[in-house]
Amino acid sequence: MIMLGASFALGACFPIYNDRGDLPSKDRLAAIHPGSTTKEQVVKILGSPSSIGVFDDNAWYYISRKTEQVAFFEPDVLDQQVFVVDFDSRGIVRSIGHKTMADARDIEPAPGATPAPGRQLTFFEQVIGNVGRFNKGSGASSAPASGEISRPNGASPVGGNGTPIPTD
Repeated sequence: MIMLGASFALGACFPIYNDRGDLPSKDRLAAIHPGSTTKEQVVKILGSPSSIGVFDDNAWYYISRKTEQVAFFEPDVLDQQVFVVDFDSRGIVRSIGHKTMADARDIEPAPGATPAPGRQLTFFEQVIGNVGRFNKGSGASSAPASGEISRPNGASPVGGNGTPIPTD
């Protein structure tokens, strides 16, 4: 039993490697000619991009990343390459760029949080707020007997405009 437990513990220490994305080969990149290759041709040669520019859809990104993860720790990036295909306003390739890990920069997120409408409930407010919101039966119908009208607290039915609906 101890040997089995030790083997599981040691097995968790071996690194796991992940490859994400598709790195275009030199042959495929050589088939793209700035000034003449169109967006449609780029899709046929390289496939769909990993990402498209957020503010300018004339920049296509082909991203490849290799990571290593040991046990439950955060994965480490071993290699990352990004090919950037820039298009002009007519959809013709303007240039092809290549970025590696050496071009990467750490960023510092802005402090604080983005405000959202409404307010955030605490844990206890969420728990207390859900009390009574669940059905009080196990699926059995609590419909009134035939011919009987069910009204909460004896209230009369109200129409869409807030006026009482006459009943017999």
